[in-house]
Amino acid sequence: MRRTFFIVGPTATGKSELAADVANEIGAEIVSADAFQVYRGLDLLTAKPDASILTKSPHHLVGTTPLAEEMNAEKYRRAASHAIDEIHSRGKLAIVVGGSGLYIKALTHGLAPIPESDSRLRETLSAMSLDELRSKLVELDAITARKIDMMNRRRVLRAVEICLLSGKPASEAVAGIPETGKSIEIPQRSASAAGGVFVYHDREELYARINRRVEAMFENGVVEEVRATGEVSATASQMIGFREIRQLLDGPADAGSISQCVAAIQQATRRYAKRQLTWFRRQTNFSPLNLSMLTHNEAAILLRMLSERRKFSGLRATG
Repeated sequence: MRRTFFIVGPTATGKSELAADVANEIGAEIVSADAFQVYRGLDLLTAKPDASILTKSPHHLVGTTPLAEEMNAEKYRRAASHAIDEIHSRGKLAIVVGGSGLYIKALTHGLAPIPESDSRLRETLSAMSLDELRSKLVELDAITARKIDMMNRRRVLRAVEICLLSGKPASEAVAGIPETGKSIEIPQRSASAAGGVFVYHDREELYARINRRVEAMFENGVVEEVRATGEVSATASQMIGFREIRQLLDGPADAGSISQCVAAIQQATRRYAKRQLTWFRRQTNFSPLNLSMLTHNEAAILLRMLSERRKFSGLRATG
C-alpha cells in the first residue's frame, strides 16, 4: 500500500469531489472503493461522480461491472490491486476513495479465501424461507448467527452456504463473514502500511446532505433510470433505494407514494451512513477529519499535503 492514499468515510460527505481535486493537483489517479458505483448503469441511484468530477483525473473501477454480474470483496481486491499496480508503474500516486468498509479492509488487510458459490446448493437454499435459513444457520454456526443481520436474507443464505461448502462454521472459515466488519488479516500485509484519512461531517449536516441528495436523485429521474434496468444480480439489487423504487413502480406512482419512497430511501441512507461512521471510527490506521470545520478548498489543500507526503515517502521506500 505504499504510494497509496485512502480517503474514506460515509456516503454524501463529498469524498469524490475532494479526491478528484487533489488528484488533479498532484497528478494522481483514483481507485473507487464503492460496492455499487463499480456497476455500469444506475448512475443516479449510486450517486456516481458526474462528468465534471470524472474528467479531473483518471478513475478506476467506476462503472466497470455489468449489473447482472455478482460482485464481492475478493473480486474487488483483485481488480483494485491490479489498478493500483498499474498506477504505480506510471510513477503516480493511487488515491483510493470510497465508503465500502469491507472492500477497503480487503485492500489494507487482505481476506481469507472462502468457498465460491455452488449453483446447485444456491438453488436449494434459495427455495428455503428466511425462517428456515435462520434456523439452519443457528444449527450450523450459532456464533455467526449472533453477529450478522438475521433479517438480511442474502447474508444469512451466504453464511449457511459457507458452512455447508467448507464443512465448518462460517465463523471458523473466515473471521466474520462479509459485511460483519471483520476479516482475516494476512500476516505479511499490515494495516499500518495503509495511510489516509477518514472524512466525515457533523451528524445533522451529514443527514441534511443525504436528504438533499436523495431529493435531487428523484428530480433528475432516478425512477426512470431504475425502470429501464434489465437483469440485476443479487449483489446489485442490494443498492439502497433499488427495492423501494421497484415497489413504487409496481404500484400507483402518485405524489403520496413518491414522497413516501423518498422518505424511505432517505432513512435507509442515513442508517447506512451511521453504520459507516461506526466502521471507520474503529479503523485506527486512518486519521479522522471533520469536514464541517473546513471549507472545501481548505480540506483539499490539507489532503493534498497529506497525499503528497504519502507519495514521496513511498518513493523513498521503493527507491
